[in-house]
Amino acid sequence: MKKNVKRIINVIFVTALFAVAVTGCGKKADPKLEAYKESMTSFYEKLAEYDSSINSINAESDTAGDELLVVLDEMNTTYRDMAAIEIPDEFSGISDIAVEAADYMEKANEFYHQAYDGDFDSDSEMLASQYYQRANDRVMIMLQVLHGQVPEGEGITVETESTYEISTIEDESTDGE
Repeated sequence: MKKNVKRIINVIFVTALFAVAVTGCGKKADPKLEAYKESMTSFYEKLAEYDSSINSINAESDTAGDELLVVLDEMNTTYRDMAAIEIPDEFSGISDIAVEAADYMEKANEFYHQAYDGDFDSDSEMLASQYYQRANDRVMIMLQVLHGQVPEGEGITVETESTYEISTIEDESTDGE
């Protein structure tokens, strides 16, 4: 429990550090773009709040698992809300990634509940941790795009023909086509 909470804290903390830079520079942009940037800034600020909440959980407490689940439930809702935000054309390449992040967070939340509701289940915790990491990896990719960076890392494909095409999952249906 203690090791996993620290891992969760580290991922959220790293993500939260970049929240302020999402707002961009002082150019006048269209209202939809500004609204999206504000929504994403709010999303990353909420992640920072979750980091604070998780940090305040006493890992030695008998209620630590329950407290963690409450925060993860809230985080899951925040991810779902983030994925539902209309993404402007300037960032259309991350729309699938936003949905993937929310889907992975939902699976992580489900498996964390299986791990901590009732008797502890280490297999569910391990699976939850993997889904949680995938959700946060997607959020980091989105952050790179929002900062104007080309995402890089294992499993990331960027198609240069269109600046709006970014994928984290290779399309298996295009074998040799």
